[in-house]
Parts: sequence; C-alpha cells; structure tokens
Amino acid sequence: MEIDAKVVKDLREKTGAGVMDCKKALAESSGDLEKAVLWLREKGIASAAKRSGRVASEGTVGCYIHAGGKLGVLVEVNCETDFAAKGPDFQTLVKEIAMQIAATNPRCIRREELAAEIIEQERQIYAQQSAGKPANVIGKIVDGKLDKFYKEVCLLEQSWVRDPNRTITDLIGEYTAKIGEKLDVRRFSRFQLGEGFDQKGGAAQAG
Repeated sequence: MEIDAKVVKDLREKTGAGVMDCKKALAESSGDLEKAVLWLREKGIASAAKRSGRVASEGTVGCYIHAGGKLGVLVEVNCETDFAAKGPDFQTLVKEIAMQIAATNPRCIRREELAAEIIEQERQIYAQQSAGKPANVIGKIVDGKLDKFYKEVCLLEQSWVRDPNRTITDLIGEYTAKIGEKLDVRRFSRFQLGEGFDQKGGAAQAG
C-alpha cells in the first residue's frame, strides 16, 4: 500500500523510530497511526525514543584502517553502561560507523554542527543555479538541494553504505532497540595519507 510521507513523519516524531521501521509498521497496520505506534512498541523499537533523555557517558573509541594503511578513522561512540560497550552488538555498530566514515568522508555528525556561513554559501549557489525561475519555485529548489547536501555531508543523515534504503540514524535506532540503551556518535577523525601536503611535498600552510 502507498504510505503517506506525512504519516511516516508523524510516526517518527511519536516514537523516534527510523524511516524504514515506520514504513513497515504503517504497512503492517494498514496506515493506522496509533496501531503503528503499538506495533513498534511491541517490537521494542519505539522504546528507543524514551531513552533520548538519558546520559550516554560510557562507550568506546573504535578504529578502522583501509587501503593498506592509507586511510584510517577514529570514532567515539557512547552508550550508557560499560557492560553494553563491551558487548558484540555495540562493537559491531562502532565498526560499521567507522567504515561508513571511511567510505563517505562526512563533514560532521549532524546538521546543527555546520557553520551558518557554509549553509548560506550553499543556499546562494543553489539560488544562482535556479536564476530565472519564479521566486516560489527557486525557494523549493534551494530547500530540496540543501536537504540533499545535508544527506551527503552529515553522518547521521547519510544512507548506510551497506543498505542505501536506511540512514545511519536508522541503523543507530535499530541497535538502540537491540542493546536497550541510548547510543550516540560523539566525534570522529578521518585520516588519509598525504592530506595536508602541497604538491612540492611540504606541509601545506593552514588556511
């Protein structure tokens, strides 16, 4: 059945579940929002939203080395307890996130971390590309391209490289339900051999 995007959005806001889980719940519930909420709760997925206020101060710093040592990632992922941090599910999630960062090179974790001037610069570029169109059309085009930009550069909004139908937020939500704790990506660093050097082989000056 056709799933209304607005109903999916409402269900996500009510439960904190990922997009694919919400769509599946609505399909299983014939589009009924309240029945979908109940379905998600029965599956233990909606309970993840209740954990959003908890403090995730434990966790681990994971790493991933690729391309014969020419590309590496360090990422800190937090959970609520040391017990969960040592568990296989949490360790798997950390590895998946590190691999994602290695593959996609995101600029930040979430869109709120992007500087205002970067967003404004993108807006101006998209507006110039749409020059000549009606103002209301330009606004929609700019907003659409900005959403696409966020999905490219913000880790949590990126499509998971193993399954493009799911985002990293969806992936974390699934592991949150599985592990039973709040999970959070705190910070990361991505290193590529040769970055920061000019063409003459010397260290490039900081901008």
